[in-house]
Amino acid sequence: IVVSAGGTQEPMDPVRVITNRSSGKMGYAIAEAARDRGARVTLVAAPTNLPDPVGVAIRRVATVEQMRGAVLEACQNTDVLIMAAAVSDYRPAQVASQKIKKDKKVEGVTINLVKNPDFFLEVPKGVLRVGFAAETEDLLGNARAKLKQKGLTLIAANDITAPDSGFNVDTNQVTLLDSQGKEEELPLLSKYEVGHRILDRVTKLLKRQDSRERN
Repeated sequence: IVVSAGGTQEPMDPVRVITNRSSGKMGYAIAEAARDRGARVTLVAAPTNLPDPVGVAIRRVATVEQMRGAVLEACQNTDVLIMAAAVSDYRPAQVASQKIKKDKKVEGVTINLVKNPDFFLEVPKGVLRVGFAAETEDLLGNARAKLKQKGLTLIAANDITAPDSGFNVDTNQVTLLDSQGKEEELPLLSKYEVGHRILDRVTKLLKRQDSRERN
């Protein structure tokens, strides 16, 4: 199993980055749950303050391009990819070679952003793909759209505005949606337990996939 975690960072200059509020806790919890179930786990981790989980192979990255390379390489020999990382949609069009200094004569600075590639669609066929939809509105509608657009088998949707299921907390409340239209709303659980519930579904999906291939 390959798991991504944390929030990617896109540099503006040698000092500053554009990033997000992801702590990496959900991805790390999934990696630990998968390890505890006997899986061989590769964790592709964007910057976090979390300690390294024991018994998990870790690839450290910062930018979306670095995460793309590490994830696609790891997916050459895996059964499942679970993308729990908060991947930056945009990056600065140009990165300053030196620190951008404050100009007392200028009231503001404009930074042009360009879209990062969606490397989810580059994952090899045959890898079971699981994603996350961290939303602030229209939770299920946005999750269904993401499920279809990215060709996922399963997606975990959570409302990050809720105090117990947002960033930097140890609990989460998610709704699992699969490509067959099934929805399962989970209660508030620890992120480790959410990881196990996701892996329960993944196990069933793998067995179904294996049965189809044998037939």
